[in-house]
Amino acid sequence: MEHHRVEHHLDLTDQRIAYVDAGERSSSAPPLVLLHGGAVDKRMWHPQLEAFPGRRILVPDARGHGGSSDAEGPYRLVDDVCAFLDALGIEQVVAIGISMGGGTACDLALEHPDRVAGIVVSGTGTSEPQFSDPWAVQAFADWRAAEQGGDLQAWIDVLQRFTAGPRRTLDQVAPDVVELIGTMARDTVMNHLRLAEDGTPLPPHPPTPVGRTWERLPTVETPVLAVCGALDGEDHRRNARRLAGAVPDGRFVEVPGAAHYPNLENPGAFDHAVRAFLSSSGS
Repeated sequence: MEHHRVEHHLDLTDQRIAYVDAGERSSSAPPLVLLHGGAVDKRMWHPQLEAFPGRRILVPDARGHGGSSDAEGPYRLVDDVCAFLDALGIEQVVAIGISMGGGTACDLALEHPDRVAGIVVSGTGTSEPQFSDPWAVQAFADWRAAEQGGDLQAWIDVLQRFTAGPRRTLDQVAPDVVELIGTMARDTVMNHLRLAEDGTPLPPHPPTPVGRTWERLPTVETPVLAVCGALDGEDHRRNARRLAGAVPDGRFVEVPGAAHYPNLENPGAFDHAVRAFLSSSGS
Protein backbone atom coordinates (compact mmCIF):
# COMPACT_ATOMS: atom_id res chain seq x y z
CA MET A 1 0.00 0.00 0.00
CA GLU A 2 1.40 3.37 -0.98
CA HIS A 3 0.72 5.07 2.36
CA HIS A 4 3.26 2.67 3.84
CA ARG A 5 5.92 4.45 1.80
CA VAL A 6 5.32 7.97 3.09
CA GLU A 7 8.56 9.54 4.26
CA HIS A 8 8.56 10.75 7.86
CA HIS A 9 11.21 12.87 9.55
CA LEU A 10 12.71 13.09 13.01
CA ASP A 11 14.57 16.28 13.88
CA LEU A 12 17.09 15.45 16.59
CA THR A 13 19.72 17.69 18.16
CA ASP A 14 22.46 16.76 15.71
CA GLN A 15 20.70 15.21 12.75
CA ARG A 16 17.54 14.81 10.73
CA ILE A 17 16.45 11.24 10.09
CA ALA A 18 14.15 10.34 7.20
CA TYR A 19 12.32 7.04 7.54
CA VAL A 20 9.38 4.91 6.47
CA ASP A 21 7.07 3.44 9.13
CA ALA A 22 5.13 0.47 7.72
CA GLY A 23 3.39 -2.65 8.90
CA GLU A 24 1.47 -3.26 12.11
CA ARG A 25 2.16 -0.55 14.68
CA SER A 26 0.12 -2.23 17.40
CA SER A 27 2.05 -5.50 17.21
CA SER A 28 3.57 -6.78 20.44
CA ALA A 29 6.47 -8.35 18.51
CA PRO A 30 9.70 -6.37 18.23
CA PRO A 31 9.65 -4.11 15.17
CA LEU A 32 11.93 -4.86 12.26
CA VAL A 33 14.45 -2.12 11.47
CA LEU A 34 15.76 -2.41 7.92
CA LEU A 35 19.20 -0.84 7.39
CA HIS A 36 20.33 -0.08 3.84
CA GLY A 37 23.77 -0.41 2.27
CA GLY A 38 26.28 2.32 1.53
CA ALA A 39 25.64 4.67 -1.43
CA VAL A 40 21.98 3.62 -1.63
CA ASP A 41 19.02 4.39 0.64
CA LYS A 42 15.81 3.10 2.20
CA ARG A 43 14.18 2.54 -1.20
CA MET A 44 16.19 -0.68 -1.52
CA TRP A 45 13.79 -2.25 0.99
CA HIS A 46 10.56 -1.69 -0.96
CA PRO A 47 9.90 -5.45 -1.54
CA GLN A 48 10.00 -6.05 2.23
CA LEU A 49 7.52 -3.40 3.37
CA GLU A 50 4.59 -5.80 3.23
CA ALA A 51 6.46 -9.10 3.58
CA PHE A 52 6.15 -9.55 7.34
CA PRO A 53 2.50 -9.48 8.45
CA GLY A 54 1.99 -8.61 12.09
CA ARG A 55 5.28 -6.70 12.37
CA ARG A 56 5.99 -3.00 12.45
CA ILE A 57 8.68 -2.18 9.90
CA LEU A 58 10.93 0.86 10.27
CA VAL A 59 13.26 1.86 7.44
CA PRO A 60 15.56 4.82 8.16
CA ASP A 61 18.04 6.56 5.90
CA ALA A 62 21.56 6.64 7.34
CA ARG A 63 23.40 9.93 7.59
CA GLY A 64 24.48 11.23 4.23
CA HIS A 65 21.90 9.10 2.41
CA GLY A 66 18.34 9.58 1.17
CA GLY A 67 16.38 12.19 3.06
CA SER A 68 18.59 12.22 6.15
CA SER A 69 21.05 15.00 6.94
CA ASP A 70 24.78 14.95 6.33
CA ALA A 71 27.31 14.49 9.10
CA GLU A 72 28.84 17.69 10.46
CA GLY A 73 31.19 15.95 12.89
CA PRO A 74 32.04 12.60 14.45
CA TYR A 75 29.27 10.01 14.62
CA ARG A 76 28.71 6.27 14.77
CA LEU A 77 26.02 4.63 12.66
CA VAL A 78 25.14 2.27 15.51
CA ASP A 79 24.46 5.19 17.85
CA ASP A 80 22.35 6.89 15.19
CA VAL A 81 20.11 3.81 15.11
CA CYS A 82 19.75 3.93 18.88
CA ALA A 83 18.92 7.65 18.75
CA PHE A 84 16.29 6.85 16.13
CA LEU A 85 14.73 4.15 18.32
CA ASP A 86 14.86 6.38 21.41
CA ALA A 87 13.05 9.16 19.58
CA LEU A 88 10.28 6.72 18.65
CA GLY A 89 10.14 5.23 22.15
CA ILE A 90 11.13 1.74 20.98
CA GLU A 91 13.13 -0.45 23.35
CA GLN A 92 13.99 -3.49 21.26
CA VAL A 93 14.00 -4.46 17.59
CA VAL A 94 15.17 -7.06 15.15
CA ALA A 95 17.83 -5.30 13.06
CA ILE A 96 18.13 -6.43 9.44
CA GLY A 97 20.90 -4.94 7.34
CA ILE A 98 22.65 -5.38 4.02
CA SER A 99 26.30 -4.46 3.46
CA MET A 100 26.94 -1.26 5.46
CA GLY A 101 23.59 -1.77 7.17
CA GLY A 102 24.52 -5.34 8.04
CA GLY A 103 27.66 -4.10 9.74
CA THR A 104 25.53 -1.65 11.72
CA ALA A 105 23.16 -4.44 12.76
CA CYS A 106 26.15 -6.42 14.02
CA ASP A 107 27.42 -3.35 15.87
CA LEU A 108 24.05 -3.06 17.60
CA ALA A 109 24.42 -6.59 18.96
CA LEU A 110 27.94 -5.74 20.17
CA GLU A 111 27.42 -2.24 21.55
CA HIS A 112 23.75 -2.25 22.60
CA PRO A 113 22.78 -5.91 23.08
CA ASP A 114 19.67 -5.01 25.07
CA ARG A 115 18.24 -3.22 22.01
CA VAL A 116 18.13 -6.26 19.70
CA ALA A 117 16.05 -9.43 19.89
CA GLY A 118 17.88 -10.76 16.83
CA ILE A 119 19.93 -9.55 13.89
CA VAL A 120 20.03 -10.43 10.20
CA VAL A 121 23.28 -9.56 8.42
CA SER A 122 23.61 -9.77 4.63
CA GLY A 123 26.50 -9.09 2.29
CA THR A 124 29.09 -8.65 5.04
CA GLY A 125 30.29 -10.03 8.34
CA THR A 126 30.90 -7.40 10.99
CA SER A 127 31.38 -3.68 10.28
CA GLU A 128 35.05 -4.54 9.71
CA PRO A 129 34.76 -6.83 6.66
CA GLN A 130 38.01 -8.29 5.42
CA PHE A 131 38.80 -8.48 1.72
CA SER A 132 41.56 -10.41 0.00
CA ASP A 133 39.93 -11.69 -3.19
CA PRO A 134 41.43 -9.86 -6.20
CA TRP A 135 37.99 -9.08 -7.65
CA ALA A 136 36.86 -7.25 -4.51
CA VAL A 137 40.21 -5.57 -3.87
CA GLN A 138 40.25 -4.19 -7.43
CA ALA A 139 36.63 -3.02 -7.22
CA PHE A 140 37.25 -1.07 -4.02
CA ALA A 141 40.41 0.48 -5.48
CA ASP A 142 38.53 1.54 -8.61
CA TRP A 143 35.69 2.93 -6.48
CA ARG A 144 38.09 5.08 -4.46
CA ALA A 145 39.77 6.30 -7.64
CA ALA A 146 36.42 7.28 -9.17
CA GLU A 147 35.44 9.12 -5.98
CA GLN A 148 38.73 10.98 -5.78
CA GLY A 149 38.51 11.85 -9.45
CA GLY A 150 34.95 13.12 -9.17
CA ASP A 151 33.78 10.77 -11.94
CA LEU A 152 30.16 10.13 -11.00
CA GLN A 153 29.37 7.64 -13.74
CA ALA A 154 32.52 5.62 -13.06
CA TRP A 155 31.64 5.60 -9.36
CA ILE A 156 28.17 4.23 -10.11
CA ASP A 157 29.57 1.72 -12.60
CA VAL A 158 31.89 0.30 -9.96
CA LEU A 159 29.05 0.08 -7.46
CA GLN A 160 27.07 -1.89 -10.04
CA ARG A 161 29.84 -4.49 -10.14
CA PHE A 162 28.64 -5.53 -6.69
CA THR A 163 25.06 -5.65 -7.98
CA ALA A 164 26.11 -8.26 -10.54
CA GLY A 165 28.81 -10.02 -8.53
CA PRO A 166 32.00 -11.50 -9.98
CA ARG A 167 30.37 -14.25 -12.03
CA ARG A 168 27.82 -12.25 -14.03
CA THR A 169 27.64 -9.23 -16.23
CA LEU A 170 25.21 -6.46 -15.41
CA ASP A 171 22.92 -7.37 -18.30
CA GLN A 172 22.24 -10.69 -16.54
CA VAL A 173 20.64 -8.82 -13.63
CA ALA A 174 16.97 -7.76 -13.76
CA PRO A 175 16.86 -4.27 -15.32
CA ASP A 176 14.61 -2.86 -12.59
CA VAL A 177 17.18 -3.83 -9.92
CA VAL A 178 20.03 -2.25 -11.88
CA GLU A 179 17.97 0.90 -12.45
CA LEU A 180 17.01 1.21 -8.78
CA ILE A 181 20.59 0.81 -7.53
CA GLY A 182 21.80 3.33 -10.09
CA THR A 183 19.08 5.84 -9.22
CA MET A 184 19.75 5.62 -5.49
CA ALA A 185 23.51 5.98 -5.98
CA ARG A 186 23.10 8.96 -8.29
CA ASP A 187 20.74 10.62 -5.80
CA THR A 188 23.23 10.02 -2.99
CA VAL A 189 25.91 11.87 -4.90
CA MET A 190 23.68 14.65 -6.22
CA ASN A 191 22.03 15.35 -2.87
CA HIS A 192 24.88 14.75 -0.45
CA LEU A 193 28.19 15.40 -2.21
CA ARG A 194 30.11 18.29 -0.70
CA LEU A 195 32.21 20.46 -2.97
CA ALA A 196 35.26 22.56 -2.21
CA GLU A 197 35.38 26.20 -3.30
CA ASP A 198 37.08 25.17 -6.54
CA GLY A 199 34.31 22.67 -7.25
CA THR A 200 36.27 19.50 -6.52
CA PRO A 201 34.41 16.84 -4.54
CA LEU A 202 35.11 16.44 -0.83
CA PRO A 203 34.81 13.03 0.79
CA PRO A 204 31.94 12.74 3.27
CA HIS A 205 32.65 12.63 6.98
CA PRO A 206 33.27 8.93 7.61
CA PRO A 207 31.52 7.31 10.56
CA THR A 208 33.64 6.47 13.57
CA PRO A 209 34.14 2.70 13.45
CA VAL A 210 33.29 0.22 16.17
CA GLY A 211 36.45 -1.66 17.05
CA ARG A 212 37.50 -5.23 17.78
CA THR A 213 34.29 -6.55 16.25
CA TRP A 214 35.52 -9.97 15.19
CA GLU A 215 37.16 -10.84 18.50
CA ARG A 216 34.06 -9.73 20.44
CA LEU A 217 31.62 -11.94 18.52
CA PRO A 218 31.65 -14.80 21.09
CA THR A 219 30.00 -12.37 23.54
CA VAL A 220 26.96 -11.86 21.26
CA GLU A 221 24.01 -13.60 22.88
CA THR A 222 21.32 -12.52 20.44
CA PRO A 223 20.39 -14.91 17.60
CA VAL A 224 22.16 -14.10 14.34
CA LEU A 225 21.23 -14.94 10.76
CA ALA A 226 23.90 -14.34 8.13
CA VAL A 227 22.23 -14.46 4.73
CA CYS A 228 24.19 -13.97 1.53
CA GLY A 229 23.48 -13.99 -2.18
CA ALA A 230 24.97 -17.14 -3.70
CA LEU A 231 26.40 -14.99 -6.53
CA ASP A 232 27.95 -12.38 -4.22
CA GLY A 233 31.72 -12.03 -4.07
CA GLU A 234 33.82 -14.74 -2.42
CA ASP A 235 34.91 -12.43 0.40
CA HIS A 236 31.38 -11.27 1.13
CA ARG A 237 30.18 -14.85 1.50
CA ARG A 238 33.23 -15.81 3.55
CA ASN A 239 32.71 -12.91 5.95
CA ALA A 240 29.07 -13.88 6.41
CA ARG A 241 29.93 -17.52 7.11
CA ARG A 242 32.61 -16.45 9.56
CA LEU A 243 30.10 -14.28 11.42
CA ALA A 244 27.57 -17.10 11.69
CA GLY A 245 30.23 -19.48 12.98
CA ALA A 246 31.70 -17.08 15.54
CA VAL A 247 28.57 -16.26 17.55
CA PRO A 248 26.94 -18.71 19.99
CA ASP A 249 23.61 -18.74 18.10
CA GLY A 250 24.36 -18.20 14.43
CA ARG A 251 23.11 -19.64 11.18
CA PHE A 252 24.03 -19.07 7.54
CA VAL A 253 21.75 -19.13 4.48
CA GLU A 254 22.56 -18.52 0.83
CA VAL A 255 19.94 -17.01 -1.46
CA PRO A 256 20.12 -18.48 -4.98
CA GLY A 257 20.17 -16.30 -8.07
CA ALA A 258 21.28 -13.18 -6.22
CA ALA A 259 24.47 -11.27 -5.53
CA HIS A 260 24.92 -8.35 -3.12
CA TYR A 261 21.22 -7.39 -2.93
CA PRO A 262 19.36 -10.68 -2.36
CA ASN A 263 16.32 -8.86 -0.95
CA LEU A 264 15.87 -7.23 -4.38
CA GLU A 265 16.91 -10.05 -6.70
CA ASN A 266 15.17 -12.91 -4.91
CA PRO A 267 12.84 -11.35 -2.34
CA GLY A 268 10.80 -14.53 -1.96
CA ALA A 269 13.79 -16.58 -0.78
CA PHE A 270 15.23 -13.72 1.27
CA ASP A 271 11.94 -13.04 3.06
CA HIS A 272 11.38 -16.77 3.66
CA ALA A 273 14.82 -17.05 5.28
CA VAL A 274 14.10 -14.08 7.54
CA ARG A 275 10.64 -15.36 8.50
CA ALA A 276 12.08 -18.79 9.33
CA PHE A 277 14.74 -17.14 11.46
CA LEU A 278 12.21 -15.00 13.32
CA SER A 279 10.06 -18.05 14.01
CA SER A 280 12.80 -20.45 15.05
CA SER A 281 14.71 -17.96 17.19
CA GLY A 282 11.65 -16.40 18.83
CA SER A 283 12.91 -12.97 17.78
